[in-house]
Amino acid sequence: MKTGTIKFFNATKGYGFIIEDGTNAEIFLHVTGLVDQPVNSGEKVSFEVAEGRKGLNAVNVKKI
Repeated sequence: MKTGTIKFFNATKGYGFIIEDGTNAEIFLHVTGLVDQPVNSGEKVSFEVAEGRKGLNAVNVKKI
């Protein structure tokens, strides 16, 4: 499992981004990848990465 911080999440549109710890990479987050809801900017999460249609997506996202 990777860890990171929610950069932002727009609940209305159903997406946002996670900043991965260590690499500072931005990983796309769709509402379908959330296990724990809701999430807010600045929250620490653990997640896995899967290849999506347009690049890497965060999946199995859980609050730490």
